[in-house]
Amino acid sequence: MIEELLPATVVAVETYGDETIDGAYGAGGPGGATLYPEEAALVARAVPKRVREFTLVRACARRAMEKLGVPPQPVLPGERGAPQWPAGLVGSMTHCEGYCAAALVRATDLASVGIDAEPHQPLPEGVLDSVALPTEVAHLRALTADGPGAHGNRVHWDRLLFSAKEAVYKAWFPLTGRWLDFSEADIEFTAASGSHPYGTFRARLLVPGPIVDGRELGHFDGRWTVRQGLLATAVSVPHQPV
Repeated sequence: MIEELLPATVVAVETYGDETIDGAYGAGGPGGATLYPEEAALVARAVPKRVREFTLVRACARRAMEKLGVPPQPVLPGERGAPQWPAGLVGSMTHCEGYCAAALVRATDLASVGIDAEPHQPLPEGVLDSVALPTEVAHLRALTADGPGAHGNRVHWDRLLFSAKEAVYKAWFPLTGRWLDFSEADIEFTAASGSHPYGTFRARLLVPGPIVDGRELGHFDGRWTVRQGLLATAVSVPHQPV
């Protein structure tokens, strides 16, 4: 699912439920995966659900490392919880009920990447007001009025907006080291159509953007999809021409 939203240079590994992850590090944990000691210490007091997701998403990340020819290693949180990747790689992870994924790419191929997955359900009451700009609320109403948005399937646009903003932030933070508030990016979606299994979106940055290869970025572009009771979003930040 996630790999369809990303350039071919990105290696994406995903798992549904507790299914085995091919090539996962270790054995005996969920999906045949275990944690490095320094990772296990971070969830020593966590509830089982948190431990399971923490373990599976790192198994996905390590499998992606292997596919890129990088020895598997711990994935520890850095500033604001952002994962710390091996030198020369950029990436992102996501997990929700029943799904985990990691996407990694060589830093020479992309400047940054951000992915997010959510249950395909409406946001809890009141959440949309805290994450959406007035322009976005109007945009979502128009999309809803247009009818089904993904090959005849109903789309919960409010949840999709939340997911897209999460993916934008995950791509933003490694480039800037700064927080990006929900109100600081204005997102507009294009529905899936034709033979494409995904739709697209653009996040217009309302604050000074990151500098990539000497150029300030004013927007991020992404893709989205809905399937199997889930929705997923992904942002890829390319290098800028010199």
